[in-house]
Amino acid sequence: QVQLVESGGGLVQPGGSLRLSCAASGSIFRLVAMAWYRQGPGKERELVARITSGGTRIYADFVKDRFTISRDNVQNTVYLQMNSLKPDDTAVYYCNVFVQTNLYGTTGDFWGQGTQVTVSS
Repeated sequence: QVQLVESGGGLVQPGGSLRLSCAASGSIFRLVAMAWYRQGPGKERELVARITSGGTRIYADFVKDRFTISRDNVQNTVYLQMNSLKPDDTAVYYCNVFVQTNLYGTTGDFWGQGTQVTVSS
């Protein structure tokens, strides 16, 4: 199994910044992709940003030019730098990893517990 520990959420004023972190540990042979999703009040969970092991990044349109996803392949950690935050960014943010767990190609999809981000004055 793979465990994910998220940190960095909190309350911030509109226009402010936060940095989320998610550290993965456990049965990890290769971290294929790491991503952040979010779920706002009364909304479905949606992809925010994703980064592959090769460094390819994709972003949701609503966060382009404001959020940056990055990863530390040594520490098995993914980050989400969030700038110019808006009240609409208020949500629980979830870390997601797609992992190859052994030499034989077994893969798994794992989720963090979520961290609350609240943007309000």
